[in-house]
Amino acid sequence: MATAYQNLSEYDFNSVPDASEMSIGIVVAEWNKLITEKLLEGACNTLEKHGVKEENILVERVPGSFELTFGAKHLAENHNLDAVIVLGCVIQGDTPHFNYVCSGVTQGITELNLMYDIPFIFGLLTTENMQQAEDRAGGRYGNKGDEAAITAIKMSDFACRLKK
Repeated sequence: MATAYQNLSEYDFNSVPDASEMSIGIVVAEWNKLITEKLLEGACNTLEKHGVKEENILVERVPGSFELTFGAKHLAENHNLDAVIVLGCVIQGDTPHFNYVCSGVTQGITELNLMYDIPFIFGLLTTENMQQAEDRAGGRYGNKGDEAAITAIKMSDFACRLKK
């Protein structure tokens, strides 16, 4: 378990590029809302802490995690964004549904990263139970939303530097 060795919210503040000129889209799933809203709060707070203006954070909601890729694609196509973060939470149940959703979202985000010139950041929790989700949404392992925001800033900066 990788997060047992690292808190998702711990990072070197000085290693994060200036984000004051960035515009970031966030697509968040409504399913498992108690978790996804905490992820969203973490992501927004971290983006703002690193200079992204509140008006340059565009948040849209979709019904569930499987719809994240559709939402992310349309955000990228309809707005001038530097990155898109997807936030969701899938918790293992008694059927193989978990596997299909997780696989579909993972493949979809990978495809978006290859199709567009901006990064799409994978912020989907894939947990065995609610406790694991809570631990990663502001609990003992930090907040995956924080990690997704830092990744968005760093990857946006990476893409911008390579275009010069």
